[in-house]
Amino acid sequence: MHRKLPPLPHLALRSSSTSSSASPPPPRRLPPPVPLRDLLAHRLPPPQTPPSRSPPPVHPHAGLLLPRRGEEAAPERLHLELVKRGLTHDLFLSNHLVNLYAKGSRLAAARQVFDGMLERNAVSWTCLVSGYVLSGITDEAFRVFKAMLWEGSEFSRPTPFTFGSVLRACQDAGPDLLAFAVQVHGLVSKTIYASNTTVCNALISMYGNCSVGLPLQAQQVFDTTPVRDLITWNALMSVYAKKGYVVSTFTLFMAMLHDDSAIELRPNEHTFGSLITATSLSSCSSGVLDQVFARVLKSGSSSDLYVGSALVSAFARHGMLDEAKDIFINLKERNAVTLNGLIVGLVKQHCSEEAVGIFMGTRDSFVVNTDTFVVLLSAVAEFSIPEDGLMRGREVHGHILRTGLIDLKIALSNGLVNMYAKCGAIDKASRVFRLLCARDRVSWNTIISVLDQNGFCEGAMMNYCMMRQGCISPSNFAAISGLSSCASLRLLTAGQQVHCDAVKWGLDLDTSVSNALVKMYGDCGARSESWEIFNSMAEHDIVSWNSIMGVMVSSHAPTAESVEVFSNMMRSGLTPNKVTFVNLLSALSPLSVLELGKQVHAVVLKHGAIEDNAVDNALMSCYAKSGDMDSCEQLFSSMSGRRDAVSWNSMISGYIYNGHLQETMDCVWLMMHSNQMLDCCTFSIVLNACASVAALERGMEMHAFGIRSQLESDVVVESALLDMYSKCGRIDYASKVFNSMSQKNEFSWNSMISGYARHGLGEKALEIFEEMQRNGACPDHVTFVSVLSACSHAGLVDRGLDYFEMMEDHGILPHIEHYSCVIDLLGRAGKLLKIQEYINRMPMKPNTLIWRTVLVACRQSKDGDRIDLGKEASRMLLELEPQNPVNYVLASNFYAATGRWEDTAKARAAMGGAAMKKEAGQSWVTLGDGVHTFIAGDRSHPNTKEIYEKLNFLIQKIKNAGYVPMTEFALYDLEEENKEELLSYHSEKLAVAFVLTRSSSDVPIRIMKNLRVCGDCHTAFRYISQIVCRQIILRDSIRFHHFEDGKCSCGDYW
Repeated sequence: MHRKLPPLPHLALRSSSTSSSASPPPPRRLPPPVPLRDLLAHRLPPPQTPPSRSPPPVHPHAGLLLPRRGEEAAPERLHLELVKRGLTHDLFLSNHLVNLYAKGSRLAAARQVFDGMLERNAVSWTCLVSGYVLSGITDEAFRVFKAMLWEGSEFSRPTPFTFGSVLRACQDAGPDLLAFAVQVHGLVSKTIYASNTTVCNALISMYGNCSVGLPLQAQQVFDTTPVRDLITWNALMSVYAKKGYVVSTFTLFMAMLHDDSAIELRPNEHTFGSLITATSLSSCSSGVLDQVFARVLKSGSSSDLYVGSALVSAFARHGMLDEAKDIFINLKERNAVTLNGLIVGLVKQHCSEEAVGIFMGTRDSFVVNTDTFVVLLSAVAEFSIPEDGLMRGREVHGHILRTGLIDLKIALSNGLVNMYAKCGAIDKASRVFRLLCARDRVSWNTIISVLDQNGFCEGAMMNYCMMRQGCISPSNFAAISGLSSCASLRLLTAGQQVHCDAVKWGLDLDTSVSNALVKMYGDCGARSESWEIFNSMAEHDIVSWNSIMGVMVSSHAPTAESVEVFSNMMRSGLTPNKVTFVNLLSALSPLSVLELGKQVHAVVLKHGAIEDNAVDNALMSCYAKSGDMDSCEQLFSSMSGRRDAVSWNSMISGYIYNGHLQETMDCVWLMMHSNQMLDCCTFSIVLNACASVAALERGMEMHAFGIRSQLESDVVVESALLDMYSKCGRIDYASKVFNSMSQKNEFSWNSMISGYARHGLGEKALEIFEEMQRNGACPDHVTFVSVLSACSHAGLVDRGLDYFEMMEDHGILPHIEHYSCVIDLLGRAGKLLKIQEYINRMPMKPNTLIWRTVLVACRQSKDGDRIDLGKEASRMLLELEPQNPVNYVLASNFYAATGRWEDTAKARAAMGGAAMKKEAGQSWVTLGDGVHTFIAGDRSHPNTKEIYEKLNFLIQKIKNAGYVPMTEFALYDLEEENKEELLSYHSEKLAVAFVLTRSSSDVPIRIMKNLRVCGDCHTAFRYISQIVCRQIILRDSIRFHHFEDGKCSCGDYW
């Protein structure tokens, strides 16, 4: 008997609550009982089979798309079959054919098929767009995309894949396409794909990886993406990693691991690659990299080629070269990217030689790419020994030529230009550049910078002009190099043109470009423009302050201004560097204030810059200019073991400046015996010192040193030798050196011209000037000073004025020195009215140099107008420089020459009242036992008795020969007898008497005087040379006088 089961409680309760009547609900049908065997087996019965769905329809000709066995899918075979079967208008098959051609970079064929299609849909357009993007032909990809939009068909609307391809093209292109990419983003936002994950991923990559890099916009797209997959997270992490934002990258990584909005996301090789890249590009500690490496090992991704390459690069960049090389060796698979990462890291750690060695050992293991050669060339350029780098560079160049990449990749050519330049082969760098089929901005930047940095400033400016003629906009690097070349060449007009380019292209907003502008204007003499640029800068870095201080030093600005600039820089919070201290010490040197130099020394010690050679050398120079040779020697001694050529030259210059010629030669001798090679600068300094005191024998010793050092053919040394012989009275030796020079520079020509002018050989000086022009050498302002001086000493008034007018033909504006020479020329000829005309036409105000020249001319002239002009010159001199004793002496001499003894007394009284002391006239001669110095009326010499006896004898002899003392050169109002006594014991007369007491040979007597020789001594020397039958060579502050047989080389016109 069957028993009726009661209803289940919960069902009864639900029935009572939901029923609308009081009658009980109808009984529910129970499920069929489960078979016992199924219960015992603990299994449920299989679910009921769902109704079968019909499979999607298969294209009737889909079999054509399957490749034959053993063959790859060939678009040509498929295309032939479609033509044979008349299926060329089938949309599905045509789309597939377009896709095959596009993926194989057969874009012409793909476009031909596409254009022949009677019907197109979104797939058709997307395949063609993606093909152009994959091949890097972005312009055509954009044109096809725009045509797709213009078609406006319902079946041709862009898909997420279309937008992804277009955005990828914008990402790879330059900054000009950023605006177009933003327009595409706006178009996406109006479609149903605004929240599509694929499109959002493409937008993140585009914003983050575009040329300007917009991580904030990429983050905004990421935040608005509703569904994020692993690609989304990796895309944003890659953006932050490439920027070096290590904190943001790792924060995003942790957020991905704890994201609950989707299925669990596990990091893949791209995730780890971003983490590793972030650590390699940042300054974080190597411990972070070790942690990432541990996680990579735990995940089993260490053998992945992409991750392994990133690890090699990261460890190498952090200086962990052993770990990088271990990973590189243990990788099962390596490619060019792996090698590139290791080479870049080695170069960064200054192991360029090892980097090239690794390439040479692994070059046959895999195919290297363009980036490998570019990195390798940069490694060769950093070799410590340029000759070794040049040899390796040629090998790499050979590899590049064998691969055939040099004609395809302009980056390789740019790298070759840089490599050859860094290795010192400027001619090869220029040749590679000339052979370039195409040049981009990097090419022009490289050659312009190379030529500028190696001193070929004319070539740098020529290439800059060619770049601009090719309508290529300059970069900040090109502008900086162009400005540097203009500064070196003192081409203010060209520098202003580069400045205009910088303003036009917005480069002047770059601090580095502004710094270059400050230096260019300063070096070209436009100090006010330098200050204007400096004051207009939005911010100043340490280079900015150093540049403006350098401008002040080069323009000889008052020292107080330089100190004020330094104080302002310190108040701005910047820390001075060695360039700052060198500039400051250079500004202090002319002031010769010892206490101020010691204060700067203290600041140097405070900032720890004392161990720097450049600063120490500048300190030595400052102490030497202040006369504190003890401190200079102490500093020099503390530099033992790290002295360079500049240190030795600074010490030698200090001895020279303080008149210690013997210590100078001792220092040169010590330098030669301390394994420090004498360079051309050392020879130039010592030879100039010999020239300044007319130490001919010492100068000839240096000439011998130069021959032993194989520097006698150096143009700098030859020019210094020429100048030394000229100033020591051996113009014949100077001429031999000049004629033997294989290469002559402007200094050589100028020295020879001024040498002949100084020796009174005006016609010969002008012949050299004409020869200079015939040889194509361009005269500068120094040349014309020498030419005008030669005309002045030779009395060539008309020719001198012609040369003065000729300056404009050479593009040289007359300086104050040229006007001084013209006034001296006219003054010697007694043309005082002409002097007034030239003073009135001067574009600048006359300075003390002009008025001194006028006063000397008035003193020598016999013109009646000389009194008024001389008084005016005297007044202006004392007004401009009331504390300079030279001005009072000149005024006193002028009044004495004109017989105005009251005014003479007033001038001398004014000088005495101001506690000023005139420079004493002194003469000196150099004999075998050293230098002997004399002043007027000097009785301190050990041989005074013999000297005065000899001098009195000479005076008596020359009087008998017709000599009459020229008492008008006695500058005191005394009796004639007393005036004669004063004139008799001038310093040059004592010097010649001394030499005659020591030597009776026929060797010329060489006497040097610090002031101008007076007329009486000049006349006396003519007689003495005739009586003693010896040549007397007298060098005063103006020129040389060669006395022989009673005549002087100046023709009594000096």
